[in-house]
Amino acid sequence: MMSAIVLLHRWLGVAFCLLFAMWFASGIVMHFVPFPSLTEAERFAGLAPVDRAEVRITVAEAVTASKLPDATRARLIQRGDGPVYIVSGRSQLGAVHASDGRDASVTSADIALAIARAHAVRRGLDPAPAAILARADYDQWSVPNGFDRHRPLFRMALGDAAGTEIYISSRTGEVVLDTTRSERGWNWVGSVLHWIYPTVLRRNWALWDRVVWTLSLLASIAALLGAVLGIVRIRMRGRAISTPYRGWHALHHLIGLAATLFVLTWIFSGWLSMDHGRLFSRGQLTPAEARVAAAAPDWTASSRDQLRPASPVREVEWFAFGGNLYRRDRPALGSQTLVRAGDTSRAEQAGVLSVRDIQELTARLAANCGMPSVLAEPDDYPAQSVVPGAPVYRARCGEVWFDIDGADGSVLQRLDASRRAYRWFYSALHTLDFPVLMAHPRLRDILIVGLCALGLVFSVTGIVIGWRRLRSTFTA
Repeated sequence: MMSAIVLLHRWLGVAFCLLFAMWFASGIVMHFVPFPSLTEAERFAGLAPVDRAEVRITVAEAVTASKLPDATRARLIQRGDGPVYIVSGRSQLGAVHASDGRDASVTSADIALAIARAHAVRRGLDPAPAAILARADYDQWSVPNGFDRHRPLFRMALGDAAGTEIYISSRTGEVVLDTTRSERGWNWVGSVLHWIYPTVLRRNWALWDRVVWTLSLLASIAALLGAVLGIVRIRMRGRAISTPYRGWHALHHLIGLAATLFVLTWIFSGWLSMDHGRLFSRGQLTPAEARVAAAAPDWTASSRDQLRPASPVREVEWFAFGGNLYRRDRPALGSQTLVRAGDTSRAEQAGVLSVRDIQELTARLAANCGMPSVLAEPDDYPAQSVVPGAPVYRARCGEVWFDIDGADGSVLQRLDASRRAYRWFYSALHTLDFPVLMAHPRLRDILIVGLCALGLVFSVTGIVIGWRRLRSTFTA
């Protein structure tokens, strides 16, 4: 048995030592430089006030014009070519001009370029030499599935000092992503390496999922076998731990013993990042719950009068929540007004859904639901509203918890016992986001960098040993 473990660990180690080193090194980079995205603050800063005088059709008419029978959300924003309704169904998006109901999808590069320039100006960026780079379904920074409803995307280079590139949805004409030269550079040695994320592989999600899941599983087995061998081969000299090996093998053994707990938990939790419902639940509503949460609303409940707020707004959104239609007007990132469409007397003073609203929905989602409570910070199972400072409500319905954004009614996460366990087995072990460490971010930074550096050094000893093994095998 032991000889089989030695043989299996040896050749798995040879095969995966470079991969281990890559994961540890890129993990340090990822901790400080996340994958490029357009934050809500950046998106909102790029919005112009809605020109209400140009809005000549109601949201109900816009939904009809979009031809999305399952529409559950609609937003009104201002583009360079006028106000536009963005209608969202469960799987598709549609854009309609608010002036006459015409299709507002973007096919012209000139329109996309004008949208990008206006967005850049409002964010204080320099768009003077902006130019179209491509119109394509995928590139390295737009491969995530969240962009599927927006493809193909227009990619524009602003030509500014930061090397900013902006992506425009051809479906809605919205800015959906931005990157800078620095972000792109660091992510080539960060997320792209860590997630094994080259475009040619990642664009086929199912293939990428199987490949990375399999590699991570084999890496976990290699680490486990190494831990078993490392413990079995411990020698004691008095009270000191010793090793029967010499040279690089001794370094590999001793550093491995010091890093065993971290390496095992980190590689195992990294494998769980690719779980995607295989062992744990996904934290998403069941199909039946999703139908209840976003039941098709009565779009005619909204009227033109509701489109005339007293002060300028940058975005108006209508959303279905528990079979009712709500409208929220957003004049600034951190403020909004919220009303139930057709019931202007029931404006929410705080600009968010009330406990009663949440309770009405959760009573339809599940049985035995208690009174919803506002999620406190910090929390063992954190969730954040799309609007800074807005509450997230948690409703406990027996063993299932629902976290709901008080600002826009989104169900942020569905936490059953399996999902709550996954939070600790994956997120806590892989990113060290334990509440006590999140309260001390500098200490957490030091631990993550230090442990990953230890794992990197351990991997380098494995690379040296593996190279020597291969050289001796093929030159003998």
